[in-house]
Amino acid sequence: MHTHTTFNSTGIVLATGTFQGTATSAQYADLAEKYMPDSDYQPGTVLQFGGEQEVTIANEYATHRVAGVVSTDPAYMMNSALEDGVYIALQGRVPCRVVGTCKKGDLMVTSDTDGCAVAWTESFSPPYGSVIGKALENKQDDNESVIEVVVGVR
Repeated sequence: MHTHTTFNSTGIVLATGTFQGTATSAQYADLAEKYMPDSDYQPGTVLQFGGEQEVTIANEYATHRVAGVVSTDPAYMMNSALEDGVYIALQGRVPCRVVGTCKKGDLMVTSDTDGCAVAWTESFSPPYGSVIGKALENKQDDNESVIEVVVGVR
C-alpha cells in the first residue's frame, strides 16, 4: 500500500516519492546519468565506455569511446534508481582533471594519462565523438590539475 501526501497551494503539488512541478533554478551546474563503473572513481575523472562494466578510466588520446566526466554535484540525476554506479556529467560545467596547457574555449579530449583530459591542439578537427567539451579556464603548466570544463559542447 502506498500513501501519498499532497499539498496544493498556488499550483504547487508535492507527492511523496515524486516531485511534480516546474523548477526555475538549480543549485548545481550539470546534467548527469548514472553508469556502472569497473572501479571507484573520484569526481573530475574522465571515463570511457568499456572495461568489465559499462565505463572505465579513459586512457587513450582522443578516443571516440569517451563517456564523460565524473560529476561532483549534479543538478539533475538521471538513472538514479540504479543502486550502484557513478554519475557522469553529460551537459553543463564540472571540475575535470586536465594535463597540459589550455586556454578558455579550447576543445578538450581524452588524454593518454589515466582519467585526464587534454586540449586539442591540432590544426584539423578532432575525431567525431571524441570531444568532452570546452575549457572554461586557462591552464599554464603541463602538470595534472583540476579546472572547470563545460561538458557536452561539441
